[in-house]
Amino acid sequence: MEKILTLGIETSCDETAAAVLRDGREILSNVISTQIPLHQKFGGVVPELASRKHILNIMPVVDEAIRKAGVELSQINQIAVTHGPGLVGALLVGVAAAKTLAFALKVPLVAVNHLEGHIFANFLSAPELEPPFLALVVSGGHTALIKMKTYNEFELLGQTRDDAAGEAFDKIARVMNLPYPGGPEIDRLAKTGNPDAIDFPRPKVADFDFSFSGLKSSVLNYLNSASMRGEEINNADVAASFQKAVVDSLIEKTLDAAESFGLSQIVLAGGVAANSALEKNLREACERRGLKFFYPTKILCTDNAAMIACRGYYQSLAKDFAPLTLNAVPNLNFKGAIQ
Repeated sequence: MEKILTLGIETSCDETAAAVLRDGREILSNVISTQIPLHQKFGGVVPELASRKHILNIMPVVDEAIRKAGVELSQINQIAVTHGPGLVGALLVGVAAAKTLAFALKVPLVAVNHLEGHIFANFLSAPELEPPFLALVVSGGHTALIKMKTYNEFELLGQTRDDAAGEAFDKIARVMNLPYPGGPEIDRLAKTGNPDAIDFPRPKVADFDFSFSGLKSSVLNYLNSASMRGEEINNADVAASFQKAVVDSLIEKTLDAAESFGLSQIVLAGGVAANSALEKNLREACERRGLKFFYPTKILCTDNAAMIACRGYYQSLAKDFAPLTLNAVPNLNFKGAIQ
């Protein structure tokens, strides 16, 4: 039986990425060109600069992915591309490139939801993983609990009502004058701090939703009050205590959802999945409850095209193809729902 080669393209934020997968789960290449140095001086991603950089990088990155995969462009069977959510200008670059390649090669186009792609990164790290399972998706712009019934059936159980966990990390890091991206800096600093030094509140939200704006405000108030009183601030303790509050909230909701829906497999996904405290504590919590825990490799936690190609492959099996009139949808949610 002929093997299916999927070219994945990802440009939702500040990574220009392309990857080639064989039969959905075998990575032949996974090329990522990051823009972190470009945006670092601004303390965050500048959308216009990101779009311009994507335009310069997209075809060289695709060419490198094809070359590293050891295949010819003409051998590609289908193109999978992120069409949302994300920065609209950045998304449009990837969508335009994918549509052009699909038209030129006369192959199908698959429109992939970036958030679903993060979940599918776990299939690349764990060949034995199969649905059903519960996915905790934690990224810079999203925090959600997803029940994955089959490869193409999702149920959104809960999501953040305000700030995403990654967004809260970045905002606190900025106030503490830590470099961009803030999440990894908080994680690094927290390793030398006492997580029980400051009792920051755990958000209390009904059902399986999340909220981090109150916690963020509590940290800001602590820092401002200490500064006004002239008290010395231990940044490592602040980072560790804040991080523990976020991680505790994420884990509590995840375990409650797993119990409520009778799910024995827990999957961690998204950029914040790379947080060492979240990965370690969730793993240990799952072990105590006899749950199987899955977690993608570091390179697959952050934005990449391999996860997009993987998601696209399973959509193609369901004949879920996109027309060449495909457009970017910056506020796309799970199952195509618009927030």
